Amino acid sequence: MTRPAAIDFTADDQRQLQKQGLSGKEVGRQLGLLHNPPPPVRLVRPATLDDGILSLAKGSRLMLEVGWADLSSSGHITKFVPASGAASRMFRELQELRDSGEVDSDAVADLLDDLPRFAFYEDLKEALAKVGEDLSELIRRGRIGVILDHLLGEADGHGLAYGDQPKGLIRFHRYPGERRTAFEEHLVEAVGTVRDEEGVCRLHFTVSPEHQEAFEERLEEVREKYEKRYECSFEVSFSHQDPATDTLAVDPEGRPFREDDGRLLLRPGGHGALISNLNDLETDVVVIKNIDNVVPEKHQELVLEWKRLLLGKLRELKDNVSGALALLESTGGDDREVLEDAAGMAEMMGHPMPDEVAAASADRQRNWLIDRLDRPLRLAGVVANEGEPGGGPFWVRDADGSESLQIVEASQIDLSDPEQAEIFEDATHFNPVDLVCSLTDSSGTPYDLEKYVDQGAVFIADKSHQGRPLKALERPGLWNGAMAGWNTVFVEVPVKTFAPVKTISDLLRKSHQTGVPPARE
Repeated sequence: MTRPAAIDFTADDQRQLQKQGLSGKEVGRQLGLLHNPPPPVRLVRPATLDDGILSLAKGSRLMLEVGWADLSSSGHITKFVPASGAASRMFRELQELRDSGEVDSDAVADLLDDLPRFAFYEDLKEALAKVGEDLSELIRRGRIGVILDHLLGEADGHGLAYGDQPKGLIRFHRYPGERRTAFEEHLVEAVGTVRDEEGVCRLHFTVSPEHQEAFEERLEEVREKYEKRYECSFEVSFSHQDPATDTLAVDPEGRPFREDDGRLLLRPGGHGALISNLNDLETDVVVIKNIDNVVPEKHQELVLEWKRLLLGKLRELKDNVSGALALLESTGGDDREVLEDAAGMAEMMGHPMPDEVAAASADRQRNWLIDRLDRPLRLAGVVANEGEPGGGPFWVRDADGSESLQIVEASQIDLSDPEQAEIFEDATHFNPVDLVCSLTDSSGTPYDLEKYVDQGAVFIADKSHQGRPLKALERPGLWNGAMAGWNTVFVEVPVKTFAPVKTISDLLRKSHQTGVPPARE
Protein backbone atom coordinates (compact mmCIF):
# COMPACT_ATOMS: atom_id res chain seq x y z
CA MET A 1 0.00 0.00 0.00
CA THR A 2 1.29 3.46 -0.91
CA ARG A 3 1.39 5.97 1.89
CA PRO A 4 -0.72 9.09 1.20
CA ALA A 5 1.31 12.21 0.52
CA ALA A 6 0.41 13.67 3.92
CA ILE A 7 -1.91 12.86 6.76
CA ASP A 8 -3.19 15.86 8.65
CA PHE A 9 -4.93 15.13 11.91
CA THR A 10 -7.48 17.70 13.00
CA ALA A 11 -7.62 19.21 16.47
CA ASP A 12 -10.52 16.85 17.23
CA ASP A 13 -8.41 13.90 16.05
CA GLN A 14 -5.57 14.92 18.31
CA ARG A 15 -7.88 15.25 21.30
CA GLN A 16 -9.36 11.82 20.57
CA LEU A 17 -5.90 10.24 20.30
CA GLN A 18 -4.66 11.98 23.43
CA LYS A 19 -7.69 10.83 25.40
CA GLN A 20 -7.03 7.29 24.20
CA GLY A 21 -3.43 7.52 25.39
CA LEU A 22 -1.90 7.27 21.90
CA SER A 23 1.14 9.47 21.40
CA GLY A 24 2.13 11.02 18.10
CA LYS A 25 5.10 8.68 17.92
CA GLU A 26 2.88 5.62 18.40
CA VAL A 27 0.38 6.84 15.81
CA GLY A 28 3.21 7.31 13.31
CA ARG A 29 4.56 3.84 14.08
CA GLN A 30 1.16 2.24 13.52
CA LEU A 31 0.58 4.05 10.23
CA GLY A 32 4.05 3.05 9.09
CA LEU A 33 3.26 -0.62 9.74
CA LEU A 34 -0.10 -0.36 7.98
CA HIS A 35 1.45 1.24 4.89
CA ASN A 36 4.59 -0.92 4.85
CA PRO A 37 3.85 -4.21 6.63
CA PRO A 38 6.88 -6.11 7.93
CA PRO A 39 7.95 -9.26 6.07
CA PRO A 40 6.32 -12.55 7.09
CA VAL A 41 7.94 -14.91 9.57
CA ARG A 42 10.53 -17.13 7.91
CA LEU A 43 10.20 -20.77 8.97
CA VAL A 44 13.34 -22.92 9.11
CA ARG A 45 11.72 -26.22 10.12
CA PRO A 46 9.01 -27.52 12.42
CA ALA A 47 9.96 -28.12 16.02
CA THR A 48 9.75 -31.87 16.65
CA LEU A 49 10.50 -34.29 19.46
CA ASP A 50 14.22 -34.07 20.25
CA ASP A 51 14.51 -31.01 18.00
CA GLY A 52 12.85 -28.28 19.98
CA ILE A 53 10.20 -30.32 21.82
CA LEU A 54 10.90 -32.18 25.07
CA SER A 55 9.26 -35.38 26.19
CA LEU A 56 9.17 -35.74 29.97
CA ALA A 57 10.59 -39.10 30.99
CA LYS A 58 8.35 -41.05 33.36
CA GLY A 59 11.27 -41.49 35.75
CA SER A 60 11.57 -37.74 36.22
CA ARG A 61 7.93 -36.99 36.94
CA LEU A 62 7.98 -37.67 40.70
CA MET A 63 10.72 -35.07 41.21
CA LEU A 64 8.86 -32.60 39.01
CA GLU A 65 5.76 -33.06 41.18
CA VAL A 66 7.93 -32.31 44.22
CA GLY A 67 9.19 -29.16 42.49
CA TRP A 68 5.62 -28.09 41.75
CA ALA A 69 4.57 -28.66 45.38
CA ASP A 70 7.43 -26.49 46.63
CA LEU A 71 6.64 -23.77 44.09
CA SER A 72 2.91 -23.72 44.73
CA SER A 73 3.25 -23.69 48.51
CA SER A 74 5.25 -20.46 48.27
CA GLY A 75 2.24 -18.53 46.98
CA HIS A 76 4.15 -17.24 43.95
CA ILE A 77 1.85 -18.68 41.25
CA THR A 78 -1.07 -16.83 39.64
CA LYS A 79 -3.44 -18.24 37.06
CA PHE A 80 -3.88 -15.75 34.19
CA VAL A 81 -6.96 -16.21 32.00
CA PRO A 82 -7.84 -13.98 29.02
CA ALA A 83 -11.62 -13.87 29.40
CA SER A 84 -12.83 -10.86 27.43
CA GLY A 85 -13.94 -12.92 24.44
CA ALA A 86 -17.64 -12.95 23.63
CA ALA A 87 -19.58 -16.15 23.05
CA SER A 88 -20.76 -14.91 19.65
CA ARG A 89 -18.47 -17.32 17.80
CA MET A 90 -19.91 -20.27 19.75
CA PHE A 91 -23.40 -19.40 18.56
CA ARG A 92 -22.52 -17.92 15.16
CA GLU A 93 -24.29 -20.59 13.07
CA LEU A 94 -27.44 -20.35 15.15
CA GLN A 95 -27.32 -16.54 15.03
CA GLU A 96 -27.06 -16.62 11.25
CA LEU A 97 -30.05 -18.98 11.07
CA ARG A 98 -32.00 -16.70 13.38
CA ASP A 99 -31.14 -13.63 11.33
CA SER A 100 -32.04 -15.32 8.04
CA GLY A 101 -35.21 -16.95 9.29
CA GLU A 102 -34.04 -20.29 7.82
CA VAL A 103 -34.80 -22.44 10.82
CA ASP A 104 -35.59 -25.73 9.11
CA SER A 105 -32.00 -26.87 8.56
CA ASP A 106 -30.31 -30.04 9.78
CA ALA A 107 -28.36 -27.96 12.29
CA VAL A 108 -31.60 -26.77 13.87
CA ALA A 109 -33.00 -30.30 13.97
CA ASP A 110 -29.84 -31.50 15.70
CA LEU A 111 -30.08 -28.64 18.18
CA LEU A 112 -33.63 -29.59 19.12
CA ASP A 113 -32.57 -33.20 19.69
CA ASP A 114 -29.54 -32.24 21.80
CA LEU A 115 -30.89 -29.24 23.67
CA PRO A 116 -31.45 -31.08 26.98
CA ARG A 117 -27.79 -32.12 27.02
CA PHE A 118 -26.57 -28.53 27.40
CA ALA A 119 -25.96 -27.19 30.90
CA PHE A 120 -27.88 -24.01 30.03
CA TYR A 121 -31.07 -25.98 29.27
CA GLU A 122 -32.62 -25.19 32.66
CA ASP A 123 -31.90 -21.47 32.28
CA LEU A 124 -33.51 -21.43 28.86
CA LYS A 125 -36.54 -23.31 30.19
CA GLU A 126 -36.92 -20.78 33.02
CA ALA A 127 -36.56 -17.81 30.65
CA LEU A 128 -39.35 -19.14 28.42
CA ALA A 129 -41.58 -19.94 31.38
CA LYS A 130 -41.49 -16.25 32.35
CA VAL A 131 -43.36 -15.42 29.13
CA GLY A 132 -45.75 -18.35 29.41
CA GLU A 133 -43.94 -20.71 27.05
CA ASP A 134 -43.08 -24.35 27.72
CA LEU A 135 -39.70 -25.38 26.30
CA SER A 136 -40.62 -29.04 25.89
CA GLU A 137 -43.73 -28.08 23.96
CA LEU A 138 -41.77 -25.64 21.78
CA ILE A 139 -39.30 -28.39 20.95
CA ARG A 140 -42.11 -30.83 20.14
CA ARG A 141 -43.74 -28.31 17.82
CA GLY A 142 -40.44 -27.29 16.24
CA ARG A 143 -40.84 -23.59 17.14
CA ILE A 144 -37.14 -22.91 16.89
CA GLY A 145 -37.54 -19.19 16.25
CA VAL A 146 -38.98 -18.57 19.72
CA ILE A 147 -36.27 -20.75 21.28
CA LEU A 148 -33.45 -18.92 19.49
CA ASP A 149 -34.91 -15.53 20.39
CA HIS A 150 -34.67 -16.43 24.07
CA LEU A 151 -31.33 -18.22 23.83
CA LEU A 152 -29.48 -15.58 21.82
CA GLY A 153 -31.42 -12.38 22.37
CA GLU A 154 -32.90 -10.22 25.09
CA ALA A 155 -36.48 -11.26 24.20
CA ASP A 156 -38.12 -8.33 25.97
CA GLY A 157 -35.78 -8.62 28.91
CA HIS A 158 -36.36 -12.34 29.48
CA GLY A 159 -33.80 -13.87 27.10
CA LEU A 160 -30.36 -15.25 27.99
CA ALA A 161 -28.65 -13.03 25.36
CA TYR A 162 -25.96 -15.68 24.94
CA GLY A 163 -24.92 -14.16 21.63
CA ASP A 164 -23.57 -11.14 23.52
CA GLN A 165 -22.42 -12.71 26.78
CA PRO A 166 -18.73 -13.33 27.55
CA LYS A 167 -17.83 -16.95 26.95
CA GLY A 168 -16.64 -17.26 30.54
CA LEU A 169 -20.18 -16.81 31.85
CA ILE A 170 -21.81 -19.46 29.64
CA ARG A 171 -22.84 -22.57 31.56
CA PHE A 172 -20.55 -25.35 30.30
CA HIS A 173 -21.08 -28.37 32.55
CA ARG A 174 -23.87 -29.95 34.59
CA TYR A 175 -23.32 -31.47 38.06
CA PRO A 176 -25.77 -32.83 40.63
CA GLY A 177 -27.46 -29.74 42.00
CA GLU A 178 -25.36 -27.21 40.07
CA ARG A 179 -24.33 -26.09 36.61
CA ARG A 180 -20.94 -24.44 36.18
CA THR A 181 -19.76 -21.70 33.88
CA ALA A 182 -16.32 -21.81 32.29
CA PHE A 183 -15.29 -19.12 34.81
CA GLU A 184 -16.21 -21.42 37.70
CA GLU A 185 -14.32 -24.35 36.21
CA HIS A 186 -11.17 -22.23 36.17
CA LEU A 187 -11.65 -21.50 39.88
CA VAL A 188 -11.95 -25.19 40.66
CA GLU A 189 -9.02 -26.14 38.43
CA ALA A 190 -6.86 -23.55 40.20
CA VAL A 191 -7.36 -25.42 43.49
CA GLY A 192 -5.33 -28.31 42.10
CA THR A 193 -2.52 -26.23 40.61
CA VAL A 194 -1.90 -22.85 42.27
CA ARG A 195 -3.16 -23.21 45.87
CA ASP A 196 -0.48 -22.20 48.39
CA GLU A 197 0.23 -23.65 51.83
CA GLU A 198 -2.31 -21.24 53.35
CA GLY A 199 -4.99 -22.46 50.95
CA VAL A 200 -5.00 -19.27 48.85
CA CYS A 201 -5.69 -19.62 45.10
CA ARG A 202 -4.68 -16.57 43.07
CA LEU A 203 -6.34 -15.93 39.72
CA HIS A 204 -6.40 -12.98 37.34
CA PHE A 205 -8.95 -12.57 34.54
CA THR A 206 -8.78 -10.00 31.77
CA VAL A 207 -12.35 -8.97 30.96
CA SER A 208 -14.26 -6.35 29.02
CA PRO A 209 -15.17 -3.35 31.20
CA GLU A 210 -18.87 -3.81 30.52
CA HIS A 211 -18.76 -7.40 31.78
CA GLN A 212 -16.58 -7.10 34.90
CA GLU A 213 -19.56 -6.57 37.20
CA ALA A 214 -21.19 -9.77 35.92
CA PHE A 215 -18.00 -11.75 36.61
CA GLU A 216 -17.75 -10.25 40.09
CA GLU A 217 -21.38 -11.10 40.81
CA ARG A 218 -20.87 -14.68 39.68
CA LEU A 219 -17.78 -14.95 41.87
CA GLU A 220 -19.68 -13.80 44.94
CA GLU A 221 -22.54 -16.20 44.17
CA VAL A 222 -20.24 -19.25 44.23
CA ARG A 223 -17.28 -18.18 46.37
CA GLU A 224 -18.54 -19.43 49.74
CA LYS A 225 -19.69 -22.75 48.31
CA TYR A 226 -16.39 -23.55 46.62
CA GLU A 227 -14.16 -22.20 49.37
CA LYS A 228 -15.94 -24.40 51.92
CA ARG A 229 -15.97 -27.44 49.64
CA TYR A 230 -12.30 -27.24 48.67
CA GLU A 231 -10.98 -25.75 51.92
CA CYS A 232 -9.40 -22.80 50.17
CA SER A 233 -9.82 -19.08 49.58
CA PHE A 234 -9.88 -17.35 46.22
CA GLU A 235 -7.92 -14.18 45.59
CA VAL A 236 -9.34 -13.04 42.25
CA SER A 237 -8.46 -9.85 40.37
CA PHE A 238 -9.62 -8.40 37.07
CA SER A 239 -8.16 -6.04 34.51
CA HIS A 240 -9.11 -4.58 31.14
CA GLN A 241 -7.21 -4.17 27.94
CA ASP A 242 -5.56 -0.75 28.10
CA PRO A 243 -7.24 1.68 25.63
CA ALA A 244 -3.74 2.94 24.79
CA THR A 245 -3.11 -0.42 23.08
CA ASP A 246 -5.91 0.17 20.56
CA THR A 247 -4.83 0.58 16.96
CA LEU A 248 -5.71 2.68 13.95
CA ALA A 249 -7.08 1.28 10.70
CA VAL A 250 -6.75 2.62 7.16
CA ASP A 251 -9.08 2.67 4.18
CA PRO A 252 -8.13 1.25 0.74
CA GLU A 253 -6.43 4.57 -0.11
CA GLY A 254 -4.22 4.35 2.98
CA ARG A 255 -5.97 7.14 4.86
CA PRO A 256 -6.97 6.71 8.52
CA PHE A 257 -10.36 5.04 8.57
CA ARG A 258 -13.13 7.18 10.00
CA GLU A 259 -16.53 6.41 11.49
CA ASP A 260 -19.63 7.80 9.81
CA ASP A 261 -19.50 10.71 12.26
CA GLY A 262 -15.93 11.57 11.17
CA ARG A 263 -14.15 10.23 14.26
CA LEU A 264 -11.10 8.02 13.84
CA LEU A 265 -11.81 4.31 14.14
CA LEU A 266 -9.73 2.84 16.96
CA ARG A 267 -9.89 -0.93 17.28
CA PRO A 268 -8.76 -3.28 20.07
CA GLY A 269 -5.22 -4.40 19.34
CA GLY A 270 -5.82 -8.14 19.84
CA HIS A 271 -4.78 -10.43 22.69
CA GLY A 272 -1.16 -9.38 22.25
CA ALA A 273 -2.11 -6.14 23.98
CA LEU A 274 -2.47 -8.17 27.19
CA ILE A 275 1.32 -8.30 27.58
CA SER A 276 0.93 -5.02 29.50
CA ASN A 277 -1.63 -6.66 31.82
CA LEU A 278 0.79 -9.52 32.38
CA ASN A 279 3.54 -7.01 33.02
CA ASP A 280 1.49 -5.43 35.81
CA LEU A 281 1.02 -8.66 37.77
CA GLU A 282 2.98 -8.84 41.00
CA THR A 283 3.87 -12.51 40.80
CA ASP A 284 6.78 -14.76 39.96
CA VAL A 285 5.01 -17.49 37.98
CA VAL A 286 1.86 -17.43 35.84
CA VAL A 287 -0.22 -20.22 34.38
CA ILE A 288 -1.86 -19.04 31.14
CA LYS A 289 -4.85 -20.83 29.69
CA ASN A 290 -7.78 -19.85 27.45
CA ILE A 291 -11.17 -19.36 29.09
CA ASP A 292 -12.84 -22.09 27.01
CA ASN A 293 -10.26 -24.84 27.56
CA VAL A 294 -11.69 -26.42 30.71
CA VAL A 295 -13.23 -29.81 31.43
CA PRO A 296 -15.57 -31.08 34.16
CA GLU A 297 -14.01 -32.27 37.41
CA LYS A 298 -14.43 -35.93 36.49
CA HIS A 299 -12.01 -35.36 33.58
CA GLN A 300 -9.56 -33.05 35.37
CA GLU A 301 -7.09 -35.60 36.75
CA LEU A 302 -4.91 -35.74 33.64
CA VAL A 303 -5.11 -31.96 33.13
CA LEU A 304 -3.98 -31.27 36.70
CA GLU A 305 -1.21 -33.86 36.54
CA TRP A 306 0.37 -32.27 33.48
CA LYS A 307 -0.04 -28.73 34.73
CA ARG A 308 1.90 -29.74 37.85
CA LEU A 309 4.58 -31.41 35.74
CA LEU A 310 5.00 -28.28 33.62
CA LEU A 311 5.29 -26.12 36.73
CA GLY A 312 7.81 -28.53 38.23
CA LYS A 313 9.85 -28.42 35.02
CA LEU A 314 9.68 -24.62 35.04
CA ARG A 315 11.06 -24.62 38.58
CA GLU A 316 13.88 -26.98 37.56
CA LEU A 317 14.83 -24.92 34.50
CA LYS A 318 14.77 -21.63 36.38
CA ASP A 319 17.09 -23.08 39.02
CA ASN A 320 19.42 -24.33 36.28
CA VAL A 321 19.44 -20.94 34.57
CA SER A 322 20.18 -19.16 37.84
CA GLY A 323 23.09 -21.52 38.47
CA ALA A 324 24.48 -21.07 34.97
CA LEU A 325 24.30 -17.27 35.21
CA ALA A 326 26.05 -17.32 38.58
CA LEU A 327 28.90 -19.42 37.12
CA LEU A 328 29.20 -17.18 34.06
CA GLU A 329 29.50 -14.15 36.33
CA SER A 330 31.95 -15.74 38.77
CA THR A 331 34.32 -17.32 36.24
CA GLY A 332 34.52 -14.28 34.01
CA GLY A 333 33.85 -16.48 30.98
CA ASP A 334 37.24 -18.22 30.99
CA ASP A 335 36.01 -21.69 31.94
CA ARG A 336 35.36 -23.64 28.74
CA GLU A 337 33.14 -26.21 30.47
CA VAL A 338 30.98 -23.47 31.96
CA LEU A 339 30.58 -21.87 28.53
CA GLU A 340 29.68 -25.17 26.87
CA ASP A 341 27.12 -26.06 29.53
CA ALA A 342 25.53 -22.63 29.30
CA ALA A 343 25.49 -22.80 25.49
CA GLY A 344 23.69 -26.16 25.65
CA MET A 345 21.12 -24.66 27.99
CA ALA A 346 20.56 -21.66 25.71
CA GLU A 347 20.04 -23.95 22.71
CA MET A 348 17.58 -26.11 24.64
CA MET A 349 15.59 -22.92 25.37
CA GLY A 350 15.43 -21.89 21.74
CA HIS A 351 18.62 -19.85 21.29
CA PRO A 352 21.41 -21.84 19.59
CA MET A 353 24.69 -19.93 19.58
CA PRO A 354 25.38 -18.42 16.12
CA ASP A 355 28.56 -19.59 14.37
CA GLU A 356 30.15 -16.15 14.50
CA VAL A 357 29.71 -15.99 18.27
CA ALA A 358 30.99 -19.55 18.74
CA ALA A 359 34.14 -18.55 16.81
CA ALA A 360 34.61 -15.35 18.84
CA SER A 361 36.44 -14.77 22.12
CA ALA A 362 35.36 -16.37 25.38
CA ASP A 363 34.39 -12.96 26.67
CA ARG A 364 32.01 -12.34 23.77
CA GLN A 365 30.50 -15.80 24.22
CA ARG A 366 30.00 -15.11 27.91
CA ASN A 367 28.22 -11.81 27.21
CA TRP A 368 26.05 -13.42 24.56
CA LEU A 369 25.08 -16.26 26.91
CA ILE A 370 24.23 -13.93 29.78
CA ASP A 371 22.01 -11.89 27.45
CA ARG A 372 20.23 -15.00 26.17
CA LEU A 373 19.77 -16.75 29.51
CA ASP A 374 18.73 -13.72 31.57
CA ARG A 375 15.19 -13.45 30.14
CA PRO A 376 11.60 -14.34 30.98
CA LEU A 377 11.02 -18.08 30.62
CA ARG A 378 7.99 -19.90 29.24
CA LEU A 379 7.19 -23.57 29.01
CA ALA A 380 4.55 -24.26 26.41
CA GLY A 381 2.71 -27.54 26.42
CA VAL A 382 2.11 -28.72 22.85
CA VAL A 383 -0.06 -31.58 21.62
CA ALA A 384 0.19 -33.86 18.62
CA ASN A 385 -1.24 -32.14 15.55
CA GLU A 386 -4.65 -33.61 14.77
CA GLY A 387 -5.77 -30.94 12.33
CA GLU A 388 -6.98 -28.27 14.77
CA PRO A 389 -6.81 -24.75 13.31
CA GLY A 390 -4.16 -22.57 14.88
CA GLY A 391 -0.44 -22.19 15.37
CA GLY A 392 2.34 -24.53 16.32
CA PRO A 393 5.99 -24.70 17.41
CA PHE A 394 8.64 -23.89 14.79
CA TRP A 395 12.27 -22.95 14.43
CA VAL A 396 12.28 -19.55 12.71
CA ARG A 397 14.90 -17.28 11.17
CA ASP A 398 15.18 -14.05 13.14
CA ALA A 399 16.00 -10.64 11.67
CA ASP A 400 19.65 -10.95 12.77
CA GLY A 401 20.01 -14.28 10.96
CA SER A 402 19.91 -16.44 14.09
CA GLU A 403 17.36 -19.15 14.84
CA SER A 404 14.85 -19.26 17.68
CA LEU A 405 11.89 -21.32 18.83
CA GLN A 406 8.53 -19.61 18.34
CA ILE A 407 4.82 -20.30 18.28
CA VAL A 408 3.72 -19.33 14.77
CA GLU A 409 0.24 -18.85 13.30
CA ALA A 410 -0.65 -19.39 9.65
CA SER A 411 -1.40 -15.68 9.28
CA GLN A 412 2.27 -14.88 10.03
CA ILE A 413 3.58 -16.91 7.09
CA ASP A 414 3.69 -16.38 3.34
CA LEU A 415 1.78 -19.52 2.38
CA SER A 416 2.08 -18.62 -1.31
CA ASP A 417 5.74 -19.66 -0.96
CA PRO A 418 5.67 -23.44 -1.60
CA GLU A 419 8.68 -24.08 0.65
CA GLN A 420 7.17 -22.19 3.57
CA ALA A 421 3.77 -23.81 3.04
CA GLU A 422 5.38 -27.26 3.08
CA ILE A 423 7.22 -26.56 6.33
CA PHE A 424 4.00 -25.32 7.91
CA GLU A 425 2.10 -28.40 6.75
CA ASP A 426 4.83 -30.66 8.14
CA ALA A 427 4.22 -29.45 11.71
CA THR A 428 3.91 -32.40 14.08
CA HIS A 429 2.50 -30.46 17.03
CA PHE A 430 -0.11 -27.81 17.81
CA ASN A 431 -0.24 -24.95 20.32
CA PRO A 432 -3.23 -25.38 22.68
CA VAL A 433 -2.24 -22.30 24.77
CA ASP A 434 -1.03 -24.25 27.77
CA LEU A 435 1.70 -22.01 29.19
CA VAL A 436 3.57 -21.73 32.48
CA CYS A 437 5.87 -18.72 32.69
CA SER A 438 8.46 -17.20 35.01
CA LEU A 439 8.37 -13.39 34.99
CA THR A 440 11.25 -12.63 37.38
CA ASP A 441 15.03 -13.01 37.31
CA SER A 442 17.15 -15.09 39.69
CA SER A 443 17.00 -12.33 42.33
CA GLY A 444 13.21 -12.08 42.12
CA THR A 445 13.20 -8.79 40.20
CA PRO A 446 10.40 -8.61 37.62
CA TYR A 447 11.42 -8.38 33.98
CA ASP A 448 10.04 -5.56 31.87
CA LEU A 449 8.11 -7.78 29.47
CA GLU A 450 7.67 -4.97 26.93
CA LYS A 451 11.42 -5.22 26.17
CA TYR A 452 11.03 -8.70 24.74
CA VAL A 453 8.21 -7.99 22.26
CA ASP A 454 8.96 -8.29 18.55
CA GLN A 455 7.18 -5.08 17.55
CA GLY A 456 7.32 -6.07 13.89
CA ALA A 457 5.36 -9.30 14.41
CA VAL A 458 2.04 -7.60 13.77
CA PHE A 459 -1.01 -8.84 11.85
CA ILE A 460 -2.48 -6.79 9.01
CA ALA A 461 -5.98 -8.06 8.29
CA ASP A 462 -8.66 -7.21 5.74
CA LYS A 463 -11.79 -6.25 7.69
CA SER A 464 -14.87 -4.14 7.21
CA HIS A 465 -16.72 -1.60 9.33
CA GLN A 466 -20.10 -0.05 8.64
CA GLY A 467 -20.07 -1.90 5.32
CA ARG A 468 -16.75 -0.37 4.20
CA PRO A 469 -13.44 -2.23 3.72
CA LEU A 470 -10.38 -1.44 5.82
CA LYS A 471 -6.93 -2.65 6.76
CA ALA A 472 -6.72 -3.47 10.47
CA LEU A 473 -3.59 -3.67 12.61
CA GLU A 474 -3.31 -6.21 15.41
CA ARG A 475 -0.44 -6.18 17.87
CA PRO A 476 1.97 -9.13 18.12
CA GLY A 477 0.02 -12.07 19.56
CA LEU A 478 0.43 -12.73 23.28
CA TRP A 479 2.14 -16.10 22.76
CA ASN A 480 3.57 -15.15 19.34
CA GLY A 481 5.46 -11.90 18.84
CA ALA A 482 4.73 -10.55 22.32
CA MET A 483 6.87 -13.35 23.79
CA ALA A 484 9.31 -13.62 20.87
CA GLY A 485 12.31 -12.60 22.96
CA TRP A 486 11.61 -14.98 25.83
CA ASN A 487 13.41 -18.21 26.53
CA THR A 488 11.11 -20.97 25.29
CA VAL A 489 10.82 -24.68 25.99
CA PHE A 490 8.17 -26.78 24.29
CA VAL A 491 6.96 -29.88 26.15
CA GLU A 492 4.75 -32.57 24.64
CA VAL A 493 1.54 -33.05 26.64
CA PRO A 494 -1.33 -35.51 26.04
CA VAL A 495 -3.91 -34.37 23.51
CA LYS A 496 -6.64 -35.19 26.04
CA THR A 497 -5.54 -32.19 28.10
CA PHE A 498 -6.88 -29.97 25.30
CA ALA A 499 -10.67 -29.58 25.16
CA PRO A 500 -11.56 -26.15 23.73
CA VAL A 501 -15.11 -24.96 23.17
CA LYS A 502 -15.15 -23.00 19.92
CA THR A 503 -18.69 -23.86 18.84
CA ILE A 504 -21.78 -24.87 20.76
CA SER A 505 -21.47 -28.45 19.48
CA ASP A 506 -18.10 -28.81 21.25
CA LEU A 507 -20.02 -28.92 24.53
CA LEU A 508 -21.54 -32.21 23.37
CA ARG A 509 -18.15 -33.92 23.15
CA LYS A 510 -17.44 -36.67 25.65
CA SER A 511 -14.83 -34.50 27.36
CA HIS A 512 -17.52 -31.97 28.34
CA GLN A 513 -20.40 -34.28 29.22
CA THR A 514 -20.79 -35.37 32.85
CA GLY A 515 -23.60 -37.85 32.44
CA VAL A 516 -25.81 -35.87 34.83
CA PRO A 517 -29.30 -35.51 33.32
CA PRO A 518 -31.17 -32.21 33.28
CA ALA A 519 -33.59 -31.42 36.05
CA ARG A 520 -36.77 -33.44 35.74
CA GLU A 521 -39.64 -31.86 33.87
